[in-house]
Amino acid sequence: MNQYEVTFIIDPVLSGDEIKSTASTYESLLKDQGCSIVHVNEMGLRQMAYPINKKSSGVYYCIEFTTPTGTVIGKTELALRRDERIMRFLTVKLDKYGVKYNEDRRSGKISPYKRKETKKKSFEGSASAPVQEVQAKVEKFGEEE
Repeated sequence: MNQYEVTFIIDPVLSGDEIKSTASTYESLLKDQGCSIVHVNEMGLRQMAYPINKKSSGVYYCIEFTTPTGTVIGKTELALRRDERIMRFLTVKLDKYGVKYNEDRRSGKISPYKRKETKKKSFEGSASAPVQEVQAKVEKFGEEE
């Protein structure tokens, strides 16, 4: 069986119930066509890199599923293309490495991306010696006058 992942962006203008019903529509569409849903990931409202339809954010959903035939993909993409609530979509066939990565990420072996924290340098100890030297030179210069 082939494993696929479809990611789509829903218009953020819709209410919360409409957004969830849109996502469940495509889940049921895939189930009706004989697919088994492996995982559904609601990524939530995110900012986009560039505006789409004059909107700078969207609600992201990712559905991972398996199917015995590839004909399901064409029907699903046609439905996504016709739906005005969907701003963009992308369907990807996962190879064995993609499947393994997704399983590891779901099980917690791979942690989500975190920004590296920059170490803050302590200026108290390192900067105090040069400051004291400068202050001593200024006082010495002031005494000479």
